[in-house]
Amino acid sequence: MAHPERPDRVEAVGARLADSGVLSDRVAARDACETEIERVHARGYVELVEREVAATEGARYLSTGDTVVDAASYRAARRAAGGAIVAVDACVAQRRGVFALVRPPGHHAEPDRGMGFCLFNNVAIAARAYQAAAGNARRVLVVDFDYHHGNGTEAVAGDGLSYVSTHAYPAYPGTGARSYRRGDDVVLNLPLPASGIATEAFVALWEQLLPLAARAVRPAVIIVSAGFDYVAGDVVGDLGVGVEAAAPIAAAIRRAAQEYCDGAVAYVLEGGYDLDALTASIAAIAATNDAPHAPDAAADPNSLSPGLRERLQLLSSIVQGGA
Repeated sequence: MAHPERPDRVEAVGARLADSGVLSDRVAARDACETEIERVHARGYVELVEREVAATEGARYLSTGDTVVDAASYRAARRAAGGAIVAVDACVAQRRGVFALVRPPGHHAEPDRGMGFCLFNNVAIAARAYQAAAGNARRVLVVDFDYHHGNGTEAVAGDGLSYVSTHAYPAYPGTGARSYRRGDDVVLNLPLPASGIATEAFVALWEQLLPLAARAVRPAVIIVSAGFDYVAGDVVGDLGVGVEAAAPIAAAIRRAAQEYCDGAVAYVLEGGYDLDALTASIAAIAATNDAPHAPDAAADPNSLSPGLRERLQLLSSIVQGGA
């Protein structure tokens, strides 16, 4: 059986999007340089990835975790990180939403460990590159709606990088149960039952969580770990959420970006292994970003269970400095 995170995943989706006219406005990617990668990852780890990939014949697991590599993996990971940097640069320059259709994903990659299909943490590398260019006082909010928790991104939060995530718990990697302040930055984790959540409740959750996080951070740019393995039927995730959730969630992100970032938001692909759902979700985000105005909130807040409302209250108290 083919590995779910394989090159033709993005190639096929890219071709479908191009055929439908969604990729009419393209920005060329580039490789991230060592300096950019090492703002997030230890030099020894970067050298380990390069060395193990160079010695690979066929496919094997990276020694630090459950990430399959072959002879092209180091080059692909550098290009993915560079593509995320280019997307952030473009969204800041154009003050609009930009989508980086890249692989391998990155949000599980910790400073000294690759795992969960990830080698380098694309969103964290892009965030630190933006801060290095704009000044470290510029604050970044990473939004992560992937089925899985971005343990690697949380590990580097702080120094102007805040992180907000919904994820199935205690699904892989088993992290993301706790929320807290880290200086002026926040880490807001909202675990969801691995058994799933209704589509309207998932949308309503993000329509309330996004403003809460954005008010706390007041970011200069929003970077989205855009993982679509939450969609019903995904072979790696599956929260039971309909593909139609992408548009209203993108609208909530756009509203926050317009209020705090002059519209600057970069989406960076993470998970999502059903090609139809992945294509439809990205197309919906593109349409939402290109619309004359961001639509208003679409979901009924009353669709949230008492447990989810209680978790939102807890996150609100953390944002206000109560925990």
